[in-house]
Amino acid sequence: MMPAARISGGVSVPLLRQDVEERLSQGTRPTPHGIGVSQPYTRDPHVHGELRYTISVVVPAKNEAENVSWVLERIPSWVDEVILVDGQSTDRTIEVARSARPDIVVVEQESRGKGLALQAGFAAATGDIIVMLDADGSMHPAEIDRYVALITSGFDFVKGSRFMAGAHSTDITLLRRLGNNFLLSLANMIYGTRFTDLCYGYCAFRRQFLERLALNAAGFEIESQLIARACMAELRITEVPSLESPRRHGESNLRTFRDGRRVLWTLLKEAYGPRDLRTPQDALVPVAEQALDPSSP
Repeated sequence: MMPAARISGGVSVPLLRQDVEERLSQGTRPTPHGIGVSQPYTRDPHVHGELRYTISVVVPAKNEAENVSWVLERIPSWVDEVILVDGQSTDRTIEVARSARPDIVVVEQESRGKGLALQAGFAAATGDIIVMLDADGSMHPAEIDRYVALITSGFDFVKGSRFMAGAHSTDITLLRRLGNNFLLSLANMIYGTRFTDLCYGYCAFRRQFLERLALNAAGFEIESQLIARACMAELRITEVPSLESPRRHGESNLRTFRDGRRVLWTLLKEAYGPRDLRTPQDALVPVAEQALDPSSP
């Protein structure tokens, strides 16, 4: 019998679909205290101030020169650290990122795969809270506040959902939605959870749990492994509504059938198979050392 994760009900923001994107673009965020009411997007005292939490945002990217500045320019000013993990881009991704955010920490990934990119970013992160954010513009950085607020209120892991009340996706295809629903149902059955979304990478968690999570997935299945291991570790988990938009430019590196099979295998292996809890040091350490070496360009 699988140990059930401690799941708390997600925060539902009762907004009309068209209002969500408009408010995010205006730099305001919805409040859970009333319908149709918004607040200026400012830093709440409990997010950082007295509690002294520091926030790291990890952004994996590969050939996102046309998108990355839009993302970086919209990350809230109170975020302490932004880490760009570049997956051997052949365009101007790094140059554009440094221009948009001069204080950015750049990790040049030596191995391929989103999973290894995120692991390298996590290793370089110094914040108390780590937020995962894609570089293609499909996730709005203004939502970071929702994730951090829930972490500072006592949760260990917060995952975005495109399908709960107040959320929406203008990007997901019918095929991908069917696949996500199948994998979601399987995950909920295996891990005893009531999640409303699975294959979505907008997440935040406390950095102190990295060693217990011991992530080692190489590709897009990293997101499912992260959720599975958070459940196995009995972290306090909740969901938050999120708006997913189409990527702003270019084509996605996601491959529906290939990556779907990887997610399926990951869910089954994490639940029923032996797993190596050691982080793959051959892939991770050289990248992390490069990121933390003051002499690195």
